[in-house]
Amino acid sequence: MIAVGITGSSATGKSTAAQVFARRGYPVFSADAAVHELLSSDKRTIAAVRKAFPAAWDGRAIDRAQLGRAVFADARALAKLESLLHPRVRAAERAFLRGAKARGARIAVLEIPLLFETGAERLCDVIVVMTAPRAIQNVRLRARGTTAARIKAMRARQFSDSEKARRADYIVDSSMPKPKMLRALAEIVRMIDPTSRKATARS
Repeated sequence: MIAVGITGSSATGKSTAAQVFARRGYPVFSADAAVHELLSSDKRTIAAVRKAFPAAWDGRAIDRAQLGRAVFADARALAKLESLLHPRVRAAERAFLRGAKARGARIAVLEIPLLFETGAERLCDVIVVMTAPRAIQNVRLRARGTTAARIKAMRARQFSDSEKARRADYIVDSSMPKPKMLRALAEIVRMIDPTSRKATARS
């Protein structure tokens, strides 16, 4: 089985790339979705985060917005939160790959924003890095309501685009027209798994 890692800076099209693989029936793991699941459903994680960040507990659940505010611009608080979440997400990634292999998957995909930063590239045989010019990233992030201060804080945690590209097996610029980008991603799928059925350029 080939483990494919998909990563890139914020607002570069990682989810779109993962969807191209998913539409072909390959299993996909999303690190962001795993964090959401841990904070909403995993009792041990919820208890640990509630203890470390009591202000983020709204009486029924972890308030993710409040949790984000608690760690924003506070490096020590962020490091504490990551120490609680990252080992659990890494365990979930490994379990996902074991399960995909046991089910006979030819390819399994890990969509991980902090792939290199957390060392998860060691789990991957092939790495696809999504990229886009910084100005386009900023436009996309602002459209999502992300403030300039938060964008700066996010980037401070991430490797540079050039460093990600240096470590990539494949690079896709998501600033190109979407049909062209989808065709580029489909060609990557074909190169990784030549038995894949013909790619389509559906959005």
